[in-house]
Amino acid sequence: MNITLDHNQGQAILTLTGRLDTSSIQQATETCEKLLAESEPISNLTCQIAELSYISSSGLRLLLQLAKKYKDFSILEAQPDVYQVFEVTGFTKMMKVEKALRTLCVDGCDVIGRGGVGVVYRLDDDTIIKVFREGSTIQEVQKEISMSKEAFVLGMPTAISFDVVRVGNSYGLVYELLKADTLSSCIKREPERMDEFARQYAMLFRQLHNIHVPQGGQIPNALEQEEKAIRYISRYFDTPSIDLLLQIMHAIPHGDRLLHCDLQTKNAMVQDGELMLIDMGEVGYGHPMLDLGHAYSAMVTLLGDYETIIGMPYEYGKQLWQKFMHYYFEGESEEMIAHREEQINAVSCIRNFSWLSLSDSFPESIIWECQQAFGERVTKRKDHLLRICSTFSDWKI
Repeated sequence: MNITLDHNQGQAILTLTGRLDTSSIQQATETCEKLLAESEPISNLTCQIAELSYISSSGLRLLLQLAKKYKDFSILEAQPDVYQVFEVTGFTKMMKVEKALRTLCVDGCDVIGRGGVGVVYRLDDDTIIKVFREGSTIQEVQKEISMSKEAFVLGMPTAISFDVVRVGNSYGLVYELLKADTLSSCIKREPERMDEFARQYAMLFRQLHNIHVPQGGQIPNALEQEEKAIRYISRYFDTPSIDLLLQIMHAIPHGDRLLHCDLQTKNAMVQDGELMLIDMGEVGYGHPMLDLGHAYSAMVTLLGDYETIIGMPYEYGKQLWQKFMHYYFEGESEEMIAHREEQINAVSCIRNFSWLSLSDSFPESIIWECQQAFGERVTKRKDHLLRICSTFSDWKI
């Protein structure tokens, strides 16, 4: 038996490889106890058993003990013979046990999109696959498909999601292939339609922000997710910098509206004249200010190669945003729209840097660029930003 544990902010993955039988159970039990004790506190424990070829009754009892200790416990990627053991013994009724993922190959498939956490390929005429960066966890992938399905039920116009798969050493999500182009591509191809696209973009946000998310569902609290992201990047920024971002974040009012949290124009698809959403991994609920701040950080204050990341020239993105603001806040005075944009700009300072929490494999050059930009964009503007934050409470929803 070989046993390893990966732990990240309370989320732990215990990987079991080999045969969990009578001859290995004592050592396996001791190893598990030691690894878990060293990693406490753990709120979610996942047993990854894709390479577990055999499990005996003593092995089942070990997993049962873990399930009793950790309320949020699951077993993933059980091979057919092993899954059958869980099934006939009733374990599948006592805890979450999932069969091994099917394997797909993307060799020769057309690349139709790239993002911070993965690459999207066209599989066939009906489906696409988003392949996550190597190192992404199964929980991250399952979170996206769960959010996608939950948001679809709530009324968010999004692509239908199918299943989680393996692609080499990475995970992938299979979605329906929308007969569509990204909003970025449409704007780049037909900039004369900028006003029309800006109105559609604004109406899409307003449609989302009119949806109330009921308590007790799968959609997480977006502010709590934002705080986790900020604390996660403390590995890259000093304590005063993290405290300043937290101060801005804590000023954002609470809310119960549906938020996409990454609705830049490459994540909006134009299909039959209507906009639909993709990339659902960061969906949450909260105040619209947070969603708009995330979008502003991509469309206006992005760090990096704008045209490669967003898919159109920066001047188009800036022009789109200016028109977007007037459509989103239609009926408000020019003075109020300018005030709202200042508030959104302040919130965007969080996302300019917290996106580094999306992966542990960003190049050092990217991290360095963000660290250099922090001083200019946040530290030097501290007093101004905090003054703007003090006005957040005037944004009622």
